[in-house]
Amino acid sequence: MRPPALRSRLAASDCGWCLRANRIATRHWIRGYFAAVSRLGDGVFWYLLMAALVLAEGLAGVAASAHMAATGAVALLLYKRLKRWTRRPRPFASDVRIRAWVAPLDEFSFPSGHTLHAVAFTLVAVAHYPALAWALVPFAASVAASRVVLGLHYPSDVLAATAIGSALALVSVALMPGVAIFGIGG
Repeated sequence: MRPPALRSRLAASDCGWCLRANRIATRHWIRGYFAAVSRLGDGVFWYLLMAALVLAEGLAGVAASAHMAATGAVALLLYKRLKRWTRRPRPFASDVRIRAWVAPLDEFSFPSGHTLHAVAFTLVAVAHYPALAWALVPFAASVAASRVVLGLHYPSDVLAATAIGSALALVSVALMPGVAIFGIGG
């Protein structure tokens, strides 16, 4: 198979998965759940988590929150540059069958900034406080799924953001003395 043909097939598959996921949001309770998760993933949840860590853990919480904030700042710069570079239209802008169930925060689709931040924040927070994994991992997964269900991103946007957010967090953890995740860092 030639590369352009493969690219076309992958794009069609990506769009098909997006369309199927988007259709489940016609159920009001599903749409409500994913819209709420997406809204929390705008930053509200992460800012509240950082504040809670500072209040509950003192200086250790300050260190973890500062680590999360620094990683988040790098993630913000990275994903904004990638969006400007790729300029991939959002699914609802490319396919009239896909509905945007909530308003997007910006124009372009690739990569998902919500997912990139959710993954990076989760991994950094869990590196500091492993006991948080039971709550943060499902929340981050819900944020990622919400972006496709709500018609704002293709699955490939979310998968790429997961990889980028993971790599960013792992590098960040590796550079932080005394913090480790998956045997990296420390």
